[in-house]
Amino acid sequence: MTRYPHLVVDGRAVEYRRVAGDAALPILVLLHEGLGCVALWRDFPERLAAISGCAVFVYSRFGYGGSAGEPTPWPLDYMQRHGRAMLPAVLDAAGIGPCILIGHSDGASIALVNAGAVRDPRVQGVIAMAPHVFTEAHGLDSIRAARSAFTEGDLRARLAKYHGANVACAFLGWCDSWLHPNFEFWNIEEYLESIQVPVMLIQGADDQYGTREQLYRIERRVTAPVESHLLTACQHAPHFEQGAQTLELMREFIARHTTPQGREPPG
Repeated sequence: MTRYPHLVVDGRAVEYRRVAGDAALPILVLLHEGLGCVALWRDFPERLAAISGCAVFVYSRFGYGGSAGEPTPWPLDYMQRHGRAMLPAVLDAAGIGPCILIGHSDGASIALVNAGAVRDPRVQGVIAMAPHVFTEAHGLDSIRAARSAFTEGDLRARLAKYHGANVACAFLGWCDSWLHPNFEFWNIEEYLESIQVPVMLIQGADDQYGTREQLYRIERRVTAPVESHLLTACQHAPHFEQGAQTLELMREFIARHTTPQGREPPG
């Protein structure tokens, strides 16, 4: 495992990375998916910083990568809890000022919860890749397949390269929550109407974890400006499977919705 520096949040370690950028622009905060961590963003933070000019901050949630562990089972509202409480605490610990939240999968859901529940004045926009706001049978089938790959295949060994001692915590915390019988009632649509910042949605047309209905429900409930992009030849990871297109969409969104500190907005 690559070792990264740590912040202390609630007395526990949170690993993180920073990529430098223009200090006058908002920081882009990356929120990983249900099996992700700092290292699994690979070179995306550097590519994002290069195309946007913004600094990028990425961290691993408790139970992932080199961050402190998070005992299982996790509460079924673990994404809501992180969006309401832990994300603001991480931003405070990292000294983050104006920012845009960029989340993938679980991280996208966390970003939407934060924007709707906290309405943190630091947050100037949300980019949600492959978000989920309610539970679909389509996605649960893919999680069952992942469970089989973890218990019977090589997925555990592949994930251990990135999560180390947290590998069982990361996988089971995520998988067992989603496959719990009561998780079929999980829904975060209640937060959407309170979002007051611009939102961009990006989803692969062939996403194996969610259908286009996820985006439709967000579009219907969010009253702030929303734009959606459905990418062809793309499954659950637009930033890797259609990286150039995803980066350009992000660059355009960031340029449209941010004003460098100390400068007047155009027009």
